[in-house]
Amino acid sequence: MAPALLDLANWSTWAVCAVIKLPQVAAVLAARSARGVSVGSLVLELIGFLVFLKYQIYYGYPLQTYLEYPIIIAQDVILFLFILHFSGNMKQALLYTVTFVGGWYMLTLQKWVLDLAMNLCTLISAASKLAQLQCLWQTKDSGQVSALTWSMSAYTCATRIITTLMTTNDLIVLIRFITMLILNIWVTATILHYRKTKKTD
Repeated sequence: MAPALLDLANWSTWAVCAVIKLPQVAAVLAARSARGVSVGSLVLELIGFLVFLKYQIYYGYPLQTYLEYPIIIAQDVILFLFILHFSGNMKQALLYTVTFVGGWYMLTLQKWVLDLAMNLCTLISAASKLAQLQCLWQTKDSGQVSALTWSMSAYTCATRIITTLMTTNDLIVLIRFITMLILNIWVTATILHYRKTKKTD
């Protein structure tokens, strides 16, 4: 039973993550606008994902426990480029690229740097969700923010809680996924609330 549950959790996570950002990308492309999408949130999310991926690779965790992260990162980068394009800030792309690539290599210069970054990773990822919430609260408009993308993020956090408990049982990783699950549900609910409010108006 346990191996079957683990396989189901892993496969469903990979399947969802293969398309997780596509609804958000489609919404931005269709509107030719990134209104309501927080750039700060996306930058913090990318930082959190890169740190988490590097941590998993460095400590030799099973590939199936983090296989979705390169896929999500690639989709985030594509979404980020579209946001920069539609907001007229494409010149900043090179600066962000140098920063992210430089940060990726600096993480493993010393073991303590990576461990510290991983301990801060939950705070960074939580800050990304809170930045999106703040953007929604300020505008009181969900704009082009995709509720489907955020709800899929909540699902993958739930499955990763299961797989972490069944494989590595890493407390830092577990706390991160529980925190992200709560915040992803909160963002999804906020998007749906403002969408409903707008329709009522």
